Amino acid sequence: MNNNFSVDPYSPIPLHYQVEQIIRKLLKEEKYLKGELLPTETNLSEQLGISRNTVRQAINKLVSEGLLVRKKGVGTKVLENQLYTKVSNWFSFTKELQSRGIAVKNYHIDVKKVYPPFDVSVFFKITTNVKVVCLERLRGNEELPFVYFISYFNPVIGLTGKEKYTTPLYEMLETEHNIIAKSSHEELKAIKADTNLSKKLNIHKGHPVLVRKRMVYDHIKRPIEFNIGYYIGEKFTYVLESERKF
Repeated sequence: MNNNFSVDPYSPIPLHYQVEQIIRKLLKEEKYLKGELLPTETNLSEQLGISRNTVRQAINKLVSEGLLVRKKGVGTKVLENQLYTKVSNWFSFTKELQSRGIAVKNYHIDVKKVYPPFDVSVFFKITTNVKVVCLERLRGNEELPFVYFISYFNPVIGLTGKEKYTTPLYEMLETEHNIIAKSSHEELKAIKADTNLSKKLNIHKGHPVLVRKRMVYDHIKRPIEFNIGYYIGEKFTYVLESERKF
């Protein structure tokens, strides 16, 4: 580790946060980006003159963010080519990636009015002969697309289908339509890509795909969006965190 790194025990900034910032700098070094293991908790604690628990707290934070992966008996290293989200996050896809310094690229956007599938009509409490706005987006980073989204919107919120989707979705709903996305119910499952998905995501038929279904409600528990996201399996990890209640 760079000998210039140190912590200030007299600073009002918590030690674990100082260590977290040091490790974030380490993650940008080429050797760690190429897969070299980070210094051990013991090594870091000795070099910084602090407890292992403090170092572990900082590392755990970065693991939970999806920046590091820890393997028992092996060590800790930068997680390559993975996109993480957490069940506790309430971000749009754009915000999720921007929080990790990843620029979002839209490879394809299509907005139209359609008759909703049965499960969508049930969620919105409408009949299947009432058209809804449907937004389809193929999205990714500058290198490749890795997720295909289909969003259906409840007609009662007033979308026309002519909106511009150049800003994060939930931000647009709030600023232009006074609709605040407040809570969601989510379902996850793994499938094999069919012909349509393989073409959309430029993967082989049968390739593993993670399906993330999100049903979104506003602040008065009114259903506003039914979203289905199809993620290339090895490009996405979903993080679940829970706390034991005593």
